[in-house]
Amino acid sequence: MNGFRHHVTERGEGPALILLHGNGEDSGYFVHQLEDFAPYFHVYALDSRGHGQSPRGTAPFTIRQFSQDLLGFLDERGIEKTHILGFSDGANIAMVFALAHPERVDRLILNGGNLDPAGIVEPLRRSILRGYRTARLFAGVSGKARRRAELLGLMVNDPALTPADLEGITAPALVVAGDHDLIEDAHTRTIAAHLPHSRLAILPGDHCVANQNHEAFDRLALDFLTGGTGGD
Repeated sequence: MNGFRHHVTERGEGPALILLHGNGEDSGYFVHQLEDFAPYFHVYALDSRGHGQSPRGTAPFTIRQFSQDLLGFLDERGIEKTHILGFSDGANIAMVFALAHPERVDRLILNGGNLDPAGIVEPLRRSILRGYRTARLFAGVSGKARRRAELLGLMVNDPALTPADLEGITAPALVVAGDHDLIEDAHTRTIAAHLPHSRLAILPGDHCVANQNHEAFDRLALDFLTGGTGGD
């Protein structure tokens, strides 16, 4: 763990529910979910390594390292099994974690995740690739460029999963996207189709549907987490 510890915001009591934010963000993204889920769960909204108030540390800045960080958090808190709601890169962390540690996952909500850069709509995908290459050129002389290269690298190089990999995820999963998401609709549907126990829901909204259309999103999520199907 290299001495790493997450900054965490907690609400409520009951079964554990981990909230994992997206690239370049922090746990504040889940302001609505923290309050709406607290009556039902002990909610932990984490700042990922190098995001928000969590330190960068010296370990690799990768989705798989973030997954290992999550394992360390669960062990530190004595949480044997948890629900996980991941948004964007948080969904990617959740998928990697569920593959590596299936016994620690109860239910998964995967909002706006992707398997590789091909899942991101054009022209955003090209813009990310250009920005990553440029940032890498200056990363050795600029801390700002190094930080940008690390963040964009998460989208260019990670999570490096295949549809076949998803067949190893045993937890029930709810796959959610906005109907104007920055993840390709076909990519989202591929993820849902290859998870053995999944439901798919497309809600009105863009990539940040959980924040911008939180009432509909939270109703859907709570139905799924408390035993409903979660889908249409």
